[in-house]
Amino acid sequence: MKKELSELKILVSRDIPEIGLNLLRQKGCELKVQSSDNPFSPEEFKNASQWADVVLASSKEKITEDFLDANPQLLMLSQYSAGYDNVDVEACNKRKLPVGHTPQAMNRATSDIAFGLMIATARNFFQMHKKLVKGEIEGFKPRANLGQELNGKTLGIFGLGAIGFEMAKKCKMAYDMNIIYCNRSENQNAKMGLNATLVSFDELLKSSDVLSVHSNLSEQTHQIFNADAFTKMKSTSIFINTSRGKVHDETALIQALKNGDIWGAGLDVADPEPMKTDNPLLNMPNVCVLPHIGSATVEARDEMSRLSAENIIQYFEKGKMIHCVNPEVL
Repeated sequence: MKKELSELKILVSRDIPEIGLNLLRQKGCELKVQSSDNPFSPEEFKNASQWADVVLASSKEKITEDFLDANPQLLMLSQYSAGYDNVDVEACNKRKLPVGHTPQAMNRATSDIAFGLMIATARNFFQMHKKLVKGEIEGFKPRANLGQELNGKTLGIFGLGAIGFEMAKKCKMAYDMNIIYCNRSENQNAKMGLNATLVSFDELLKSSDVLSVHSNLSEQTHQIFNADAFTKMKSTSIFINTSRGKVHDETALIQALKNGDIWGAGLDVADPEPMKTDNPLLNMPNVCVLPHIGSATVEARDEMSRLSAENIIQYFEKGKMIHCVNPEVL
């Protein structure tokens, strides 16, 4: 049975921006906020949640069958993230437990990272910086340190949702790139506004000069970029992943780069995260790696906080959410 907002006890698993917390406090909710500097262990998270009616969690906390069994009192889950691969949605559905999340909040910020990684990889930014720091730049050499230009090249998008669409717009406007994409369905906005073409996965691999991944992680997309996929790509192509590290097979990616099956890679994600310091990718000359900072802007994180709070408020006031993972249980 639902409670009034003013009766709710809400566990917030990380110290998120105040904008969302203040919205909940203004409604009379009682909050317990865990410091981000001292994150819960899985067992601590499970036990701490027993106090709460609602858990507002990040994508780093696992919402498993075991967690839900230990917390039958929960009325709702709210994710401080767009992705929800940390949540056992089927287990939530069995319990008719709605799950909110925050897509749209980081569209521009994450597409900026993908766009930046594309340029950084194409022009060897990270490698040139390392050489400069080590004193390895020897002056002008006509055939040294050469990168690639992007104007008029073909951008392939795997997963043309909101973030992928933002990436495609940037590439079209900046470099007049030809846009192709692999998606579950045709995107009419991309077709009409960007002259983008829906293609098969194989065609995406074979035709892309830059292949940028923006899909959710699912059983279907888990390590879909494997050894077979990389061998089908152009030897001059650049692979960009800002979605989830498990969408590509890291061992296969490393081998593809070593073999010259692809030209370079720009990554904002890894598996596991953070990437270990001895990972070969960090020392490859044609690879740019960031520590999953796609949504790390003041504006995006504030909007994520606001949306995660508004999902709670709207559910308890109106029986709906702005963004719900499993609306069938509402």
